[in-house]
Amino acid sequence: MRGNPIPALVMIALAACGRMEDVGKAPGFTPIEGSNEYFAMTSAAMPARADPRYASDGASLWSGSRSSLLGDRRAGERGDILTVVIEIDDKAEISNTTGRSRAASDRMGIPSLLGIPQRVNSGLPDGASMGEAFSANSASNYQGNGSVSRKEKLTLRIAATIIETLPNSVLRIEGSQEVRVNYEIRELVVTGFVRPEDISRQNEITYDKIAGARISYGGRGQISDVQQPRYGQQVADILLPY
Repeated sequence: MRGNPIPALVMIALAACGRMEDVGKAPGFTPIEGSNEYFAMTSAAMPARADPRYASDGASLWSGSRSSLLGDRRAGERGDILTVVIEIDDKAEISNTTGRSRAASDRMGIPSLLGIPQRVNSGLPDGASMGEAFSANSASNYQGNGSVSRKEKLTLRIAATIIETLPNSVLRIEGSQEVRVNYEIRELVVTGFVRPEDISRQNEITYDKIAGARISYGGRGQISDVQQPRYGQQVADILLPY
């Protein structure tokens, strides 16, 4: 009994209708209101503890407050913003060569043994003789070459937000950026964990100091849509054995 193809056709039609709504329109931005960054920046921060060393003199230039002349303006609390500097310049080259060669030759015969070979030869087919009872030759040769060449270079800067302070004072950051050029949106997302002492005086941190860094740079829109294979082709690539 064959299955009913109507439900599958209806699902394909609905998916096509959803895509038809985007014809002639630029892709929309992702709303920032539902992100962790927005929640961290709009929620109340943890109450700051007053430093007893400056409690008696609030007008001192050496106050630890961020608003003072010599205050530390680096990000350190939930909702604070810092700059992530991404400068990736990696290059790797690997080359392997493997070779193997082997040759073997075996030969066995009994030209004379108490006259037995001569008696046996009379009963053998024409051309056969105990003097050349066995002869074999074998040879094998193998050659393999492999090489890998990879080069990646990426230079970006993005503002990230502290969304959580862990119990060990490590900061969890998350940043996203979207730039729309014509009908294509370029997306940059970075997440990870940083130590407060690794943040520079310029309120910047490099990507190599981010633990568990997850950096994504891509796009969506008409160009990316054309470059992607159709759903049917992707399914066929998975199912076809050749």
